Amino acid sequence: MPTILQINVTANWGSTGKIAEQIGQCAMKHGWNSYIAYGRWCNSSESHLIKVGNFLDILCHYGVQKIRDNEGLCSCIATKFLVKKIKEINPSIIHLHNIHDHYLNYKILFEYLNSTDIKVVWTFHDCWAITGHCFHFVSRNCERWKSICYKCPLQHEYPKTMLDRSKKNYLLKKYLFTNNKNLTIVACSEWIGNLVSKSFLKDKPIYVIHNGIDLKVFRNSKNLIDNNQKEMYRILAVSNVWNKDKGYDDIINLRKLLPDDCEISIIGVTKKQQDDLPLGIMGIQRTQNVNDLVKLYSNADVLINPTYADTFPTVNLEALACGTPVVTYRTGGSPEAIDRKTGIVVEQGDINGLAEAILQLRKKPLSSTDCRKRVEEFFDKDKCYSSYIRLYENLCGIK
Repeated sequence: MPTILQINVTANWGSTGKIAEQIGQCAMKHGWNSYIAYGRWCNSSESHLIKVGNFLDILCHYGVQKIRDNEGLCSCIATKFLVKKIKEINPSIIHLHNIHDHYLNYKILFEYLNSTDIKVVWTFHDCWAITGHCFHFVSRNCERWKSICYKCPLQHEYPKTMLDRSKKNYLLKKYLFTNNKNLTIVACSEWIGNLVSKSFLKDKPIYVIHNGIDLKVFRNSKNLIDNNQKEMYRILAVSNVWNKDKGYDDIINLRKLLPDDCEISIIGVTKKQQDDLPLGIMGIQRTQNVNDLVKLYSNADVLINPTYADTFPTVNLEALACGTPVVTYRTGGSPEAIDRKTGIVVEQGDINGLAEAILQLRKKPLSSTDCRKRVEEFFDKDKCYSSYIRLYENLCGIK
């Protein structure tokens, strides 16, 4: 029986953790054994879980990289333990997701992988693998990654570091990743696939497989409300974290441009952000309760996603599955989720355009049925993640 081992910072927690969980479930349905190695948060899983490192190790890794700008180059003992587990499991496929975020040493991992014949699939959820420092260079219009990173313009932003070793990081990644003869790249959007094709990984096989969601969980459960009696027009914004690059400041300014009977709810704020929000904006701290999310999506009139840095946000898909149209900035792969029947794309930073799009949808609502149909056709997890199984089987020569 073939075996897949996925490696991600989380297991069945957060967007990438849930994606890994669902890929594992799909693999098991097709007769594979499934393991997930993770660094920090997790929920219960149908796959076999392997914890990499511990809280103290993660804390030390985080502290060192804040000074030395060497994310992914600490956690030596934890990674050697993982390599030992890989040898014991002997997987047919190792599927990488986010191997950054203070829990893994990518040098140790790739030195081992490069010495084996194990097939490696790597899904790019952000741009970290092809840069010397940042996760999303697009927020600063930086193109140094196309040749060589140096003097990173994001050094003093996220992730903020005292030193700048972006050049060394870039060259090390280039050496390690290009020297894996069994590496296949999967881009979760056409947008990031296009970027990878211009990077030092351009000679690797590159496929596009969009993220999918569970349509049995995310469903249209809108309350039966008479539009003539409904008091507020409900605008929803959802993110794991809220900062400038996620459009937090734009949402604050957006409130000033909308009528008083428009209510904005921001999901995923910190306690401090929740306390600081102005009138007309309700903040809700992050929840892992998917039923709560479904209710919030379903009862909203529109989801807004004014992001400046995103690859292919699943929040767009979740909203559509619940029958709610999406207004998003033209950022990364975010517009790929919608069409003219299911949402509106606004240029980055155009807060007036964002307000106009919301008011347009209020005046002429889009069909909840069309929103749901789009997700059923293109972003059903069973369809999307079956593409991974076909890729695994092709790589392993399984018919």
